Amino acid sequence: MSLFIYNSLSRTKEQFEPLHPGFVSIYVCGPTVYGHSHLGHAKSYVSFDVVVRWLRHCGYQVKYVQNITDVGHLTDDADEGEDKIMKQARLEKTDPMEIAQFYTRSFYEDMDRLGILRPNIAPAATAHIPEQIALIERLVETGHAYEVNGNVYFSVESFPGYGRLSGRTDMEAQQSGNRVEVRSEKRHTSDFALWKKAEENHLMKWRSPWGTGYPGWHLECSAMSMKYLGETIDIHGGGMENKFPHHECEIAQAESVTGKPYVRFWMHNNMVTVNGIKMGKSLKNSVNLKELFSTFDPIVIRFFILQSHYRSPLDFSDVAIRASQTGLEKLHETYRRLMETNSGSGMFAVEPYLDRFNDAMNDDFNTPIAVSVLFDCAKALNTALDRSEGVSETAREEAGKFLAMAGTEVLGILQPRGSSGDKQSEETGKALEGVMALILELRAEARKNKDFALSDKLRDRLLEAGIEIKDTKEGATWSVK
Repeated sequence: MSLFIYNSLSRTKEQFEPLHPGFVSIYVCGPTVYGHSHLGHAKSYVSFDVVVRWLRHCGYQVKYVQNITDVGHLTDDADEGEDKIMKQARLEKTDPMEIAQFYTRSFYEDMDRLGILRPNIAPAATAHIPEQIALIERLVETGHAYEVNGNVYFSVESFPGYGRLSGRTDMEAQQSGNRVEVRSEKRHTSDFALWKKAEENHLMKWRSPWGTGYPGWHLECSAMSMKYLGETIDIHGGGMENKFPHHECEIAQAESVTGKPYVRFWMHNNMVTVNGIKMGKSLKNSVNLKELFSTFDPIVIRFFILQSHYRSPLDFSDVAIRASQTGLEKLHETYRRLMETNSGSGMFAVEPYLDRFNDAMNDDFNTPIAVSVLFDCAKALNTALDRSEGVSETAREEAGKFLAMAGTEVLGILQPRGSSGDKQSEETGKALEGVMALILELRAEARKNKDFALSDKLRDRLLEAGIEIKDTKEGATWSVK
């Protein structure tokens, strides 16, 4: 089955073929690094992580670029207000670059723990000022931009296609501009800033042909994506909230200078809600990942995210997370049982599950269906393992390969015990494996000596500590509750 992707630009699923055979270019808008990551970040970057993983599994060479916004993103997400990083630096009484670097490290720590693969290139806006200035110069030269008092604006009226991604009409865009104090120096209220004149006390500023200033937020993604991926990108991803104005502005900037389609497939992930209410810092219901990780394994959070489609809203609640935790434990138990049980003579056909999994992933990366296939496979496997003839070695190997491909390689949810994608978790997991092997050995010895009081005591005390022991015909197994 061919891969079909929902293209936000055409508002329909389209068969995916890369611009250059065998090679896929993908750009995803990265974070503005002025605070710790929240669940909304996790939904976006877990979703696109699976996109990249599936494309690579399909044999494509993927070049994945995800930027870091460390300058120019103003508090109103448009042309007014204070730079978000500057504001945070003022609140924390430190330097903006220290804020940017501290929260960049924090972001990658969280993404690593979620099992998210690093992008091939992670360009920072402040490291690409010359490229952004060069793009502005081309826009000014071609009549798509103009300078007023040290500020440079893109002329929306010069680009007839403005609004086709979001579906916003020119009047709606104009009304959007009226939500904030409109600069009288703009020719049109919808015109957006490419370069902002810096005040004397503005710490993050650079020299340009229009005076000292800093780039607008929308400019960086166009400049950096074209630098590393060329004038036309196969896939551009980001949150739905970025459709307008951010992605509309990207399209206008890029296509005005190249005359070519900027992006072939636009992908947008939906938002996160908390108990049915949109999550946001202004509503004070933002779910901080570091706080969440103190209660739940990060891979449980990853699994929770993948149980909803990337284009569907994700509603967070403790009840939903705990349900995901229970489900993931069952998948792990089946995977471990398959790996640890002795081979029998029975057959198990994995091909139907493989076909269904592939169909789900090729249908716009439908991870909820893909996860349901894993549950169906696990249920059938447990039934087969319960039979007296068990499962043959060949069948075990094929089932194991499928679970490793689907659960580990593509979805990234079947991890070794205790692993959350970081070195400390891996070391802890190995230590726990060794300790539990010793305890199970001592318990088996107690049962052999008919010391059932000691055997039950070990089982009950471990359960109190969050580790459940199950006695099966193949021997005792354990799992973290």
